[in-house]
Amino acid sequence: MDRAQILALLPHAGHMCLLDRAIRWSEIEVECRTDSHRDPAHPLWRDGQLSAIALIEYGAQAAALHSALQAPSEDGRPRAGMIVAVRDCEWQVERLDDLPPGMEILARREAATADALTYRFEALQSGRVLGSGRLTIRLEIDARSAHR
Repeated sequence: MDRAQILALLPHAGHMCLLDRAIRWSEIEVECRTDSHRDPAHPLWRDGQLSAIALIEYGAQAAALHSALQAPSEDGRPRAGMIVAVRDCEWQVERLDDLPPGMEILARREAATADALTYRFEALQSGRVLGSGRLTIRLEIDARSAHR
């Protein structure tokens, strides 16, 4: 799946869409690749660098993409969601902008209910773990199903 297909599934536009490709996905996980961490126009760069904390957004976008691939809404558009908890984050690097191209983002669904998802994410480069964490995402209520 290329960037154009990802942009069609995520609410993020332009440079805010951080994922370049989805390499593989299954019922419970997705593997994405990106080089956006090296782009000086990256929307999360501050003071000439990109902090490893940005991995939270990379993980959230991979989780959103996986959710959209697995459970599209009745009208074919993915349900919107909001991060409500970030836990167990560990960074093995301080910044991302000085890393070579080819960062991988893995998101694995750990739990799902009608209104929330929990994902574990991990960022890697050439097998080296850059950081990881856990996200809880609250899904927007689908107005049609709420009135049934």
